[in-house]
Amino acid sequence: MEFTIETIRLSEKQKQQLSTLKRKTGIENWNVLCRWALCMSLAEETVPAFEDIPSNSNVEMSWKVFAGEYSEVYLALLREAYQKQKAHLVGVPFTDFFKLHLNRGISYFINNHTL
Repeated sequence: MEFTIETIRLSEKQKQQLSTLKRKTGIENWNVLCRWALCMSLAEETVPAFEDIPSNSNVEMSWKVFAGEYSEVYLALLREAYQKQKAHLVGVPFTDFFKLHLNRGISYFINNHTL
């Protein structure tokens, strides 16, 4: 099994949530908000709930753009979390595991009322 990510395409719901976060925070770049969201989810010990997350928006970025100069660090964090949590997500591929964490992180971020 290959543990890499080439392209990230957001759902329409994620796009709307990130647009709201852009307005609230003043942070203009999708990738920066997504990185923070991913870290928020990975900081949790629990496994994100499985759901089918569509890739139906026009927001798409490469892994290199998403992760920037720390792409190897983010990938290592994801790989470690996947190894720890994969028993609870039988049959979930690595790329879907990433999408679940990103989705949960965006939800945490949007529901953070201290922004």
